[in-house]
Amino acid sequence: MENAGRNVAQEVASRFNKEQRVIIFCGLGGNGGDGLVAARHLLSAGFETVAVVLAGKGEDISHEAARQNWFALQLFADDIAIREFVDAAEVGGIEADVVVDALLGTGTKGKLRPPISKFVTLINSMKAYKIAVDVPTGIDSDTGEILGEAVKADLTVTFHKSKLGLKKAKSHTGKLVVASIGLPPELSNFAGPGDVQLVIKTRSAIAHKGDSGRILLVGGSDVFSGAPVLMSIAALRTGVDLAYTAAPEKTAHDIASMSADLITVKLEGSYLNPNNVKALREYVHAVDAVVMGPGVGLHEETRQFTKEFVNVVEEEGKPLLLDADGLKAFGEFKRRLKVPLVLTPHAGEYAILTGKHLPDDVPGRVDFVRQTAAELGAVVLLKGPVDIISDGTHVKLNFTHNPGMTVGGTGDVLSGIVGAFLAQKADVFEAAVAGAFVNGAAGELVAANVGHHMVATDLLEYIPTVLNDPMSNLKVQNGGKTS
Repeated sequence: MENAGRNVAQEVASRFNKEQRVIIFCGLGGNGGDGLVAARHLLSAGFETVAVVLAGKGEDISHEAARQNWFALQLFADDIAIREFVDAAEVGGIEADVVVDALLGTGTKGKLRPPISKFVTLINSMKAYKIAVDVPTGIDSDTGEILGEAVKADLTVTFHKSKLGLKKAKSHTGKLVVASIGLPPELSNFAGPGDVQLVIKTRSAIAHKGDSGRILLVGGSDVFSGAPVLMSIAALRTGVDLAYTAAPEKTAHDIASMSADLITVKLEGSYLNPNNVKALREYVHAVDAVVMGPGVGLHEETRQFTKEFVNVVEEEGKPLLLDADGLKAFGEFKRRLKVPLVLTPHAGEYAILTGKHLPDDVPGRVDFVRQTAAELGAVVLLKGPVDIISDGTHVKLNFTHNPGMTVGGTGDVLSGIVGAFLAQKADVFEAAVAGAFVNGAAGELVAANVGHHMVATDLLEYIPTVLNDPMSNLKVQNGGKTS
């Protein structure tokens, strides 16, 4: 925030002399905090007339760093005109040479409402040079959509990297300056909340069943009946409308008894075999993505099933995720597929898949994973204390994790989450990155509330929490409770 506000002040100082009047409109969040910092730096630079208009009451500032900067600014109340308004109509006739818009920043969704919308109208009515902080208020930073009305800036000072929406809203962005705020470029290689926002789809008010994705999940055996349950409920919690869970007949009956939410496809035999492939084709045809592997075992006929089933998925042109035993079986005939493919091995499964043992260091593992992804034309999500995701060109590292997640079943939950994003038509690499982050963040929320004595089903309850607020795991504090 300090670096952002200082950069805004520097842009003002580079364009205007110190006798010109500057007014900064600040919201109650982080963007407003940037504006408060800018006011302090403009005063330090010698600007004679600096005013701050807060769109609301100081006591209602929601962002902790912004609140601290609000308190700090009160020390300069004799030099900076600081006013609080809950209604833009109360501002009255004000004049300025430069107007800084620090009302709302990235992450703004939905049509603007009063009082912010009224402040936007006021800013646009002023005959002054307008500078937007990070993104003009009223512009969706991801899509460029105008959220009812938006500030029409002459200059936008954005931070770290340009936002996609700014390029699509040039008429409101004006001249664009990308300012450094001290974030190293390597950060773009780390999975974060923004990766989740990339894949989340907004549901239409007139949506129908299936619009948010249909998925087929194949797994389980007479020994492992829990794995397909975990991945299927994870997919439903991630937002798919329909999840078909296919398993050997007895296992499928057991699965159906565990949850009324599950639709089971009961396959002949006590384990998956080539005779099941024909029965599954109609389901492959009907869904948007397929997940296969957890709990199926490595019986000879099951390995043959895997080879034939992969062919069917490829013929039907559906994205495929292979995990656990399905991934191990794929290692016997691995090849580049004509459909999007995600492979989710841990280190041991990676060795079976490739015949290579991973080095212990992360940079070394990155090289191996990138090479394997390039060779197979797939996205490889290597699970571990640091998840490594690569499509052969791009690499992301995911750090959401905790020691309690070594418990069995957390990988099945991951498969369901990533599979759901694939079913919702997300880019395959983005789906894997977001899935890794969501799975780990859910685990971190569990750890904050119950410690490391968790079971995989605990993660299922927190998937919606992370999807609704991808920063929720970062807000865990106060004795393990989420704030």
